[in-house]
Amino acid sequence: MTNNTLEKEIVRSFSIHQQLFIRYFTAVLVDLTVLNLFNEYWAHVTIDSFTISLFAALLLQVLLKVTIAIEHRIGNYFKAKSGTRAKIQRLLSTWAILFGSKLVILEAINLSFGDSVVFGGPYHGLVVFIVVVIVILVTELFIKWIYDSLANVNRP
Repeated sequence: MTNNTLEKEIVRSFSIHQQLFIRYFTAVLVDLTVLNLFNEYWAHVTIDSFTISLFAALLLQVLLKVTIAIEHRIGNYFKAKSGTRAKIQRLLSTWAILFGSKLVILEAINLSFGDSVVFGGPYHGLVVFIVVVIVILVTELFIKWIYDSLANVNRP
């Protein structure tokens, strides 16, 4: 008789609260890791301590999620309208929200942490900050892609 216990797939459902916790916990860990890697390897990013970087990652995650929610809400408003003008308004409003929010987030980090978190370089650190945010978002998408890919492993 063979033991097929290892071959059987364990199916477990998770509540929406558990799923949200894992999603945001993972996102904060990604933000924390990216921030600390930039702190270690790029002179334009300076964070005084791990604890400060943890709080910065939490703040960054909350503000990025709020930004995305606002962008989706306004985008859906214009998507419901028809015509070229609505499409142009949607594009312009999306760009303004996504770019303008980086200024707001950068200032929120500055107000919250002062000189403990510094993004230096061109345009008072805005370019460096945008690079860091883009790397965070790409990394989060990559982690999500891996997670989603694992759901299909060994499935017909």
